[in-house]
Amino acid sequence: MNLKLSGGSEMMSPVALFMQADIVVKTVMIGLILASIWTWAIIIGHWLRIKKVARENERFERDFWKAQDIDRFHEAHAREDWPSAKIFAAGIAEWRRSTANKVLDRDGTRARLAVAMHGAVAAEIDRLSERLNILATVGSVAPFVGLFGTVWGIMRSFNDIAGANNTSLAVVAPGIAEALFATALGLFAAIPAVIAYNRMTHGINRLEARLGRFADGFHATLSRELEREG
Repeated sequence: MNLKLSGGSEMMSPVALFMQADIVVKTVMIGLILASIWTWAIIIGHWLRIKKVARENERFERDFWKAQDIDRFHEAHAREDWPSAKIFAAGIAEWRRSTANKVLDRDGTRARLAVAMHGAVAAEIDRLSERLNILATVGSVAPFVGLFGTVWGIMRSFNDIAGANNTSLAVVAPGIAEALFATALGLFAAIPAVIAYNRMTHGINRLEARLGRFADGFHATLSRELEREG
């Protein structure tokens, strides 16, 4: 009895189920495994990236609000590649272009500064959101790909029943097990992708709100400077 149970468990192991499957179900399984690996690579890479960006943004903004001279601060931090630094650089660039004219248009300058900095916010959020659409795609498509493998496996089981003229569990079980394993792989790929997509989208929305507040604060600083311009 123990030997039979051991052999049965070996036949139902993931490797055995994969090896017993036909070429269609194997293709589905390989595709879902690759999608799962790709998903986890994106999740880990994006999580590390967002964490670093949030930390560096906080450091940049803290140093900025402590700075006494904006021009000197810009010279020291002009080459930084963090979102807050890009927004700051966009504001400084527009400020210098708008105040280079002999006749200063204060209202026009304020409007252009707002457009330039909020455009920089949108560009940085787009850059940080790259590849998140892959998570959304895997989360929505993987269950249906697994379901396709399930349907195909069950159809194969029915063919085996018809060929053997036998409805015993020994004839049906392998095909059904392969089919259900394809479904499990689909869910294994989809569930982390959906959870990660929702969490990362929430994190990016929070970061966008923070960058927007920084842009508004810097815009207010430059607006006050405009009032001092003769």
